[in-house]
Amino acid sequence: MQKLQLYIGTDRLDLFKDETVSFTQTIQNVKDISKIFTEFSKTFSLPASKVNNKIFKHYYNFDIDGGFDALNKAAGKLELNTIPFKEGYIRLEGVDLKKNVPHTYRITFFGNTINLKDVLGKDQLSSLGGLNTNNTLDYTHDNIKSKLTSNPTSSICAPLITHTRRLYFNSATTGDGNVDWQTASDINGVYWDDLKFAIRLQAIIDAIEAQTNYGITFSNDFFNDSSNTAFYNLWMWLHRKKGSVEPTTELVLNFIQVPALTKTSGNTGYTSEIGGILTLASVSGNIHYVQTDLELTPTDLGVEYSIRVFRNGAQIAERLNVTGAQTLFDTSATRLGAGSYTIEIASIAGIEFNSTNIEYTISVADLSPGGGGGTDIWSNGSTFQSNSTIQFVITQQIPEMSIIDFLTSIFKMFNLTAYVDNAGVIVVKTLDSYYAAGKGAVAGTSPWNIDKYLDVTKSKVNVALPFKEIKFAYQGLGTFLAKQFYQVNNLTWGTNKYTLGNDIYDAPSDVYNIQIPFEHAMYERLFNVNNNDPTSIQYGYFVDDNQQSYYGSPLIFYAVYIQNGDEISFKASANTNTKIDDYIIPSNSLAISASTSKVNINFDEMVNEYEPNDPFTDTLFTSYYQTYIADVFNIKSRLIKVNAMLPLKMLYDLKLNDQIQFQQNTYKINSLTTNLTTGESSFELLNIVK
Repeated sequence: MQKLQLYIGTDRLDLFKDETVSFTQTIQNVKDISKIFTEFSKTFSLPASKVNNKIFKHYYNFDIDGGFDALNKAAGKLELNTIPFKEGYIRLEGVDLKKNVPHTYRITFFGNTINLKDVLGKDQLSSLGGLNTNNTLDYTHDNIKSKLTSNPTSSICAPLITHTRRLYFNSATTGDGNVDWQTASDINGVYWDDLKFAIRLQAIIDAIEAQTNYGITFSNDFFNDSSNTAFYNLWMWLHRKKGSVEPTTELVLNFIQVPALTKTSGNTGYTSEIGGILTLASVSGNIHYVQTDLELTPTDLGVEYSIRVFRNGAQIAERLNVTGAQTLFDTSATRLGAGSYTIEIASIAGIEFNSTNIEYTISVADLSPGGGGGTDIWSNGSTFQSNSTIQFVITQQIPEMSIIDFLTSIFKMFNLTAYVDNAGVIVVKTLDSYYAAGKGAVAGTSPWNIDKYLDVTKSKVNVALPFKEIKFAYQGLGTFLAKQFYQVNNLTWGTNKYTLGNDIYDAPSDVYNIQIPFEHAMYERLFNVNNNDPTSIQYGYFVDDNQQSYYGSPLIFYAVYIQNGDEISFKASANTNTKIDDYIIPSNSLAISASTSKVNINFDEMVNEYEPNDPFTDTLFTSYYQTYIADVFNIKSRLIKVNAMLPLKMLYDLKLNDQIQFQQNTYKINSLTTNLTTGESSFELLNIVK
């Protein structure tokens, strides 16, 4: 019998002597292949003892001010025989009373990995202030041209993707949309404002890690590694609305985000700033934010200007065509809660604010007994000026997508797994590399042999996979060429429907769908209409099947740099062109030649848009799913259920990627449920097919 200790923070909780506490762990579950962040325990009960009543602040009594916050999980840990076993979070589910007297507290202990969803909540990519740091730039002809014609070594590029106009190449004539360079004043060319910027996906990861209120650090196993080009060279097109960056009717009043704020006084620890986004951290129910005011004092008090304030990307305040000093959010009228705030200012005539003349004052009040509070003041650290040039602020232009959906999509694309190490780092690896690092898989190591601990009185052998087929697809398949591909081939672009050997199975009845909420466009390599010769130009035509401007899902792609290619006419205006022969083309493959790299982001092998005769075989499925899925589909695969009474040392040291051996057969762990009081463990194991 093990002795279990359970803590909230440093406070040890009382346990029932006969309470059964089972802890289930799984990294990749064959029953739910795409599910991640799944470590959890079942709800269990605690006595309503004096110790527990004090820790939970008599939660059953709702008249107590400053009671226990059950709306948020509390940091906790489990120990076995006083030795640390698991760290995680505890959620209070409720209190059971008998004869109106508290008897039992019901709680659930969650492993550390689950906390990622809780920390990120519903926050959008647009709330990541770090995206603006060193990335925001003016939306001008010169900047688009620079980012189009430069090797994409930074975090921003301008790929050859048009939001409205279709392009073609004809060396024998001129015409609207014909990109062939001929003269500096004809109508040929691609308009600079038909293009938009894109951001490297790694820059989004960097911004998540830079968000101080999240406290998230990813390992360098998959993210944060420029040598992992399959991920590092992926980009997201900054396309929040269909068509142009700003419609012409909005060009007169051009709102500019205040780019940076500096703390001038206060140190409450609850406010932080990155890239002009002021974040008020999510805190317990006893803490309240009071927005005392937002004061703006322009240099010229007679100039007319307008103000907008956003929280988490949604506008919450606006003042149009005002003059002089302005004060928003009077404390007697408004209390603003946790979130990410930005300020935008516009003026037709142009307006200037000296440093510290745009000032937030935030009061923090602790309403618990004996609680205090404080005030933080943030202001512009340098002179702010509005102008008529459109500012391409990344957080305003990035597609609408939650951070957790973005991460989950990347995890599903590359079949990643994650766990939290002892240093609090979220270790992210491909599933294959995770299993390859386990005991028994690493050369010179042996699987855990459980023969002498095995309960031989009962076991089960089940079908390994409850699905007849697994379908891998992108959610966004609505662009013109992707739709056309489906209509011609009766096959969705980039999709894979997998069964072993393409056989048809009728015993399992369900199809398992893994759908990625990104747009997956089909690109077009241009051929010279005059002689049908291929050019070096490939572009994206981001319109629907009616060839109308299209919004779609967030588009990701590889940016391939073409040097000394066919000459393109790049337009500054209707009859003002420059010649370029270096440019960035969008691609679903990492390289334009399979001899360089076969890596691509299709799930199934598709005809490559640039080199249709080259086999780009390293699809997402073959590279990241095939080993695991093919083993599960194997006719010899079984899901084995056995029980074992494991010794304490094995409980401490066993990892979910370790191999298990008994009766001379070797297995992977599908899931493991351990009774922490008795030490009995229930395994779900997948046999390793030889």
